[in-house]
Amino acid sequence: MTTHSLLILALLCGALAPLHAQTIGEVDTVFKFIGPDHKIVVDAHDDPKVKGVTCYVSRAKTGGIKGAVGLAEDKAEASIDCRQIGPVSFVKPLSLQEEVFSERISLIFKKIRIVRMVDVPRNTLVYLTYSDRVIEGSPQNSVASVPIDRALKIPLQ
Repeated sequence: MTTHSLLILALLCGALAPLHAQTIGEVDTVFKFIGPDHKIVVDAHDDPKVKGVTCYVSRAKTGGIKGAVGLAEDKAEASIDCRQIGPVSFVKPLSLQEEVFSERISLIFKKIRIVRMVDVPRNTLVYLTYSDRVIEGSPQNSVASVPIDRALKIPLQ
């Protein structure tokens, strides 16, 4: 294969791979003389098994020198809001509870997570965001729900 063919193949694979998060925007909260400012970042997360549902998560992102080199530990606080953005369809049956997204927010030990839960009696998808750490997690969390039209039953595993 030529270099040109490999480049096209790599771009195609990247375009076909599911996006886990897309940054929608950010605002500076603290000016730093050296390194990036502290920020609040808003990301969009499309549910990989539920087409037509997107969750928007806002969270703090630490700047400064540690933030620039990836050594900073971001705050545990996050907020989530999930919405139906188009017709809802299910790629495959859902578990009653499943992690749909996870991202590292410190060098080794801390992650932000989004978990989807199915509220069967109300035909509703419930999304929880929280952060955890290997040694000591945080009780800080946020929850959002997306009611699904009763005519469309949520398929379960």
